[in-house]
Formats: sequence, C-alpha cells, structure tokens
Amino acid sequence: MAADFLCEAAAPMVQTDRGPVRGYHLDGVDVFKGIPYGRARRFCAARPPAPWARPLDATSYGCVCPLLNMARPMDELQVPHRYWVQDEDCLNLNLWTPACDGARRPVAVWLHGGGFSEGSAMEQLAYEGGAMALAGDCVVVSVNHRLNILGYWDLSAWGPEYAGSANNGTADLVLALQWVRRNIAAFGGDPDNVTLMGQSGGGGKIIALMQTPAADGLYRAGVIMSGVLDGLMQDCTGPAAPGVEAVLARLGLADVRALEQVPFPALARAYNETAPALAAQGVNVGCAPAPVPGGYAGSPLGPAGFRPQTLGVPLLVGSVFAEFYGFVPGRPAESPAAVLGEEAAARLAPLFAAAYPGRPASDVLAADTLFRAAAIRFIRARAAAGGTVYSYLFNQDFPLHGGTPPWHCADIPFLLHNIRLVPACRFAGAQALEGRMFGALMAFLRGGSPGWHPCTPRQENTMLFGPACGVAVNHDHALVDALAPYAPRLLARMRAAGAEAQH
Repeated sequence: MAADFLCEAAAPMVQTDRGPVRGYHLDGVDVFKGIPYGRARRFCAARPPAPWARPLDATSYGCVCPLLNMARPMDELQVPHRYWVQDEDCLNLNLWTPACDGARRPVAVWLHGGGFSEGSAMEQLAYEGGAMALAGDCVVVSVNHRLNILGYWDLSAWGPEYAGSANNGTADLVLALQWVRRNIAAFGGDPDNVTLMGQSGGGGKIIALMQTPAADGLYRAGVIMSGVLDGLMQDCTGPAAPGVEAVLARLGLADVRALEQVPFPALARAYNETAPALAAQGVNVGCAPAPVPGGYAGSPLGPAGFRPQTLGVPLLVGSVFAEFYGFVPGRPAESPAAVLGEEAAARLAPLFAAAYPGRPASDVLAADTLFRAAAIRFIRARAAAGGTVYSYLFNQDFPLHGGTPPWHCADIPFLLHNIRLVPACRFAGAQALEGRMFGALMAFLRGGSPGWHPCTPRQENTMLFGPACGVAVNHDHALVDALAPYAPRLLARMRAAGAEAQH
C-alpha cells in the first residue's frame, strides 16, 4: 500500500488573510501546524501578526507558553504526553482538515487543559486532530495562548497599556477565534458552525469565553469535559498590587515596566517564591481570569450568573467517574469503613449501589467528589437560566494494575477518536465505545444534540458511557451530596498513595 503523504512546494497551500501557509498531507488529512494568529508584548494585548508574502512553513508545531514550573513526566500509560519548546512568542494554532475545499464542514476548536497556568495544544498525544477530522469529516483546530502570569496577572494599576493584563490569555483565545472566523472557510470549514471543546482547564476556558462579551458570535456550541470545578474558575477579586509589588521587591526593581525585560526563568522564580504565602492570605496573585469591565464577567455560578447573550449556546457537559482519584493505581483495596468509618460506609453503601449497580462496593472510595458535584450545580443552573445543556459521565474502567477506574483525561481519546495513541485504551470493547462516544460528539457538532434529552432544572439526563451505555436520571445526586463531607479524606488517601493529578 502506497504511503498517503504529500508535502510539495505548492501543496497543500492555503491563502490566509495574513499570507500563504504550506502544510502537508498525511493519511487522508491536510495538516497545518504552528500558524501564528497573534503577536504580543509581554503583559500587553495581542494583535494579529504582520502580513507575510512568502509561504509560511506550517509543518511543525509552534512554541508553547513558558510554564512557571518544570513539567515532570508521569502516568504515560494513562495520559501520554509530549513536551515542547517554550517561548513567549506562542500565539499559534494547529489545524487538521479532510480537504481545503468549499465543503463548509463543522469546526471543533480544542482548548487544552492544565488550568489557566499549564499545558499546551500539543502536550497530550490524544490532542492530535487528524483522526477526528477524517472520521468525522470535520475541521479540527487546537490553540496555544498565554498562561499563568503571562496571561492572567493583573497589572492594570500601572497604566492603560496593562488594562487587559488580567485576561490576556482569554483575549488571546478571542483573537484565535477571530482568525478562525476569517480563515476557516479556506480550510474547508464552516465559520458559522464552530464548537468549542475543552477538557479540565480547557473546559474552564470555554466558561470564561462564554462570560466574555468579545467572544460573542465566534462559536455556536460548547463541549465542557471535566471543566467545572470549584476553585478552577475562581474570580481573582481584590487588589493585585501586593503580589506584583512582592515580585518587584524580590527582583530589586522599582518599575513594573522593567518586568517586561526580566528573563522569564527569573520572573517565574520570583513569583514562585512570593505568591504562595500571599495567596494563603487571600491576596490576588493572578494565574486565573479576573472579572473586569468589558472582559471576563465573573463565574456563572457566582453573582454574575450566565450572560443572557450566551443562553442560546447548547452545551455538552461531562465528567469522569474517578477523576483525580483514578490516578491511584488499581481498584481500591481498603474497605470503605476503614477509610470513612463504619457509620459513613453503611450510609453510603446503598446510595452507591443505586448510582452504580455494576461496581464493587469499594469503588465508593474512587468516586469523584470534586468535578461531579460542581457539574451538577452548573447543569442545574444553566437549565434553570433557560440554556440547553446535555450531560454525560465516563464510566469505563481500564485493564491497568488489575483494573483501574477512569481517571481525569480518560475520556479524551474516546471523544477525539484517538484511543490507538493511548496504551491503556487497548481493551476489548474499546473501539465500540469510541464509536459510540464519537458518534454522539459528531451529532452534537452537526446538529446541537448528542442524541438524548437535554437536562431540566429538576432532571439531569446523564448518558453513562461505559461497558453498558445508557441514560440515567439524577442517578448519583444523593450519593454526591452524601460524599461531599468526606472529600478531604479521599484526597488525603490519594496523596498518601503518592498519586498526583495529571492534565
């Protein structure tokens, strides 16, 4: 069989509004990587890049945002990663399309995880968009943007040039979506059918964009995967000056403008040495969106509520059975009574059996107490506000360490049609489950419904994806409420096992 590969001087070539870009063709998909959509001075608003005349080589990933801490490889069987060159010139995107024609295919814009401070568009192998583009006949775009203090540090007290610094990372995403709006038709996509997709911090970024007026009209729908979490969307209120001044003092500087010239490793070190103690005192030290006039309007579960301008945007909101607790290897070996106490174990046992009738009783120790509770509240509030919202929960165990409940990120390869890239996804029935989940996703991208009923304020219709797929109504609400007081113990169990949350 001949290799399906092409990279010639004139093909595949697309003329964008800034200049021509040349990618490559591989396995039925045209691929373009590292296309710049913006340029920015440190801490300042980004602008579109200067136009170019000669074809831009878009065959390699662009640089990713510098991180405050060095990433440490771990959990590669569960969440295989790549690590890439870091540079502040990181406003770039990647694109996969079946053909650069006029077909007007649905567009999925992938926003990576890692909260608002870590990660990149190419970090996880499962972020690759080629298989999704080919199997779904759609266009897939993934985006890098500014993170941590580069994207979310509030320096507005030091002058108008820093007015948007508390939300530069989100403004970068708006700039990328504007690029998609102007250019995606040339890559075979439909600018009027753009769906935002994001997991963990990527899901939080969708929520931030929904609360950002400048993003209105740039997307049609949203898929929020494990992206609703208490604390993830914290509003950085209060003066940020004490945190900034602490960094200036640590560096021996008197002027904020001088921070623009400090090498990033030194800036990160000064921030890391000062921020934790200040954050413990309630000081706004940045690294998450801040509600400011004309920008991010505040958490929809807070006083701001859902902006009425976005209530027509259908959402698919999901989480994973174990989330962070799934990084504890294997199935829980302890008895629930040993961890939670006899009385609590007895009270939880019937609730867990009713919510998850196919699971052993000890799995109550792995049931997520963080994302699921927040997702229930979000879904209920969204439906009550008049929004259309669909619910799912990933409930598939894996053949790792004798059987492990699904972890944070476990649903990504199934929804993005990439189980072949994740070692732990090699089990009987995985392809059928991938087909079921991917089919639901594509139905949502094309028509706004994944194939089951939306939720109401009183009834959450949750599709359980696992060995037996099906819709359950309010299946775990009583369990989630009863588990909430024991979240600290379950988190302590995870830490005692040496497990770390992965993104």
